[in-house]
Amino acid sequence: MSVHERRRLPTGLELLFGDGGDGRVLSVDLPSGSLVWPDPDYDRLRTHHRPSFWLSDEPVPAGLWARLRAEHPRSGLWPVLLEDGVQPWSAGQIAPDSPGQVDYYSAAGFMAEAWQDLLLGHEAYLAPFGTECPGIAPPAALVADPDVVADWYADVVAERMTPLGLVAVNRGADALVAMGWQGALHHNEWTVPLAAVVRSWEERFGARVVGMGFNTLDLSVAAPPATPAHALHVAAEHWTFCPDSILQGPGTLADYAEQIVGQNAWSFWWD
Repeated sequence: MSVHERRRLPTGLELLFGDGGDGRVLSVDLPSGSLVWPDPDYDRLRTHHRPSFWLSDEPVPAGLWARLRAEHPRSGLWPVLLEDGVQPWSAGQIAPDSPGQVDYYSAAGFMAEAWQDLLLGHEAYLAPFGTECPGIAPPAALVADPDVVADWYADVVAERMTPLGLVAVNRGADALVAMGWQGALHHNEWTVPLAAVVRSWEERFGARVVGMGFNTLDLSVAAPPATPAHALHVAAEHWTFCPDSILQGPGTLADYAEQIVGQNAWSFWWD
């Protein structure tokens, strides 16, 4: 077998791409796995018929995520560590969409709308902002290379013994949409606007999508807020993205902000 043949995408993964994966290569050996297709009865509105992602059969060792992440510019495949157990994707109960839809949404627009929708009865928890949505927080300074931080956090998440998914996207934030993840369904019925928020965090805070589960999301953060005031502003964004982070956690924005100052990982959980 020639070097060129060894570097082609493993058989089947080309189906993840609309163009058949032309020119894509992957030099990392993959464990056994299979393609995940949406159930046609569950997702009747799909306009294209492709698998949504590839999923390993077993949990993967630490380090594999980092090797696949490094290959992303050549393979076009973003790795995601996936919560083990009985998940919607095991039955194809996923609702993938086109990442191109994310272009029509913004973090600021989503935050403003969600702030008003969530406000009633929660004003006391939102000091000092109250009824006034503060808008998105300014960017923070990088404390490390985003890829290095992501590789570190992936090893932390891999300790949970998780399978791994590969999805054909240009950036990690779009994996939420392309994989049909619905972890925040009870908060926001459509994942596309949430992916727009994560895109913005990639740009402002050096965030990277590392893992997700039935109703969880794990991000590495290479530019976390470094001051209490900045963290409070970021906490306001987290409130609109995942209210349970505050309501079922510390209870107030101020207390939550104390928890995220200087932290290189953000984890979200929706009830």
